[in-house]
Amino acid sequence: MQLLATALATALLALPASSFAQVKIGVVASTTGPTALIGIPQKNTVPLLPTQAGDLKIDYITLDDASDPTQTVTAFKKLISENHVDAIIGPSGSPNAMSVLQFAAESGTPMLAPVGAASVVLPMTEQKKWAFKTTQNTGIIAQALVQDMVKRGIHTVGFIGFGDAYGDDWYQVFSTLAKQNGIQISAAERYQRTDSSVTGQTLKLLAAKPDAILVAGTGAAAALPQTTLVQQGYHGQFYQTHGAALPAFLKLGGKAVDGTILAASLMLVLPEIPDSNPSKPIAEDYIQRYQAKYGERPATFGANVYDAGLLLQHAIPAAAQAAQPGTPAFRAALRDALEQTRELVATQGVYNMSPADHSGFDQRGRELITVKNGAWTLLK
Repeated sequence: MQLLATALATALLALPASSFAQVKIGVVASTTGPTALIGIPQKNTVPLLPTQAGDLKIDYITLDDASDPTQTVTAFKKLISENHVDAIIGPSGSPNAMSVLQFAAESGTPMLAPVGAASVVLPMTEQKKWAFKTTQNTGIIAQALVQDMVKRGIHTVGFIGFGDAYGDDWYQVFSTLAKQNGIQISAAERYQRTDSSVTGQTLKLLAAKPDAILVAGTGAAAALPQTTLVQQGYHGQFYQTHGAALPAFLKLGGKAVDGTILAASLMLVLPEIPDSNPSKPIAEDYIQRYQAKYGERPATFGANVYDAGLLLQHAIPAAAQAAQPGTPAFRAALRDALEQTRELVATQGVYNMSPADHSGFDQRGRELITVKNGAWTLLK
């Protein structure tokens, strides 16, 4: 018996370390609180993420931050110091992501944030070099909207957005593009994610009589200013950001959101996307697997987490050539490998990262979409 045990131990020692090495990935999702409509499909996506990258097993540890940036910090610190994760996917909200940039950088832990605000990765700094983003940067989406405004002869726009990092980012990017294209912002208002009324803000927008209104919100909260303005008698064109790309926006908005224009992921209009699009089969596979497990279609916000898993699966084998999981050297090599991602096809588009671009999307990562009879459809 002792001889058998010795032989077994010798055989195990002879195996390469990668045979039983394990990569730990933390996930922080807002599965409760005001951002839950975004966080729940993200959490639900975790069981669908890759569990193997080369010879390495991937293990996921998921925590809820209750949509609270303070709890996001607590969750990040726990994953880094107690669970010793090699990377973190999350958090769900832009303000939450901004609150943990320093902790990702101080610990040297790559963070893949499925959030909207480009300020998480731009402008690039020593802190932000540890952050990556699996959604389209604001500029790519805003350019499509502004181009449509110019095409329609829109000269004045009213803006209403969240009073946080998401709204700040959108106002900064949109106001610059609008000015460059001869579009005047006639009124600008803010509201909070948890607000149940925006009557005061919308009355000011209505008084400015803009040709169109851009709402910079996310999920169900993006519908509130629009439905209020329609009730108040506004008849101009509505634009929304990709943050509105959620079934709850259609459900809560009802007839008031018909005709809305936004630029967002191809997933919203997948049946209308040509089969030649390289992202279509990957998106279809994700949707089918999600539906089989949960009995409903996933929101695009879940796909942002799925793409994070694909990015990590692609980068981990390269990082493993430099160091073992669980070490600072591995995390640094993983960051470098993520930054060197080239032409990685995923559900949302094709990723090409660089030291200056930690989102990696180009125009293949967006479609111009409208709402027709309560459903998303390609704008033609």
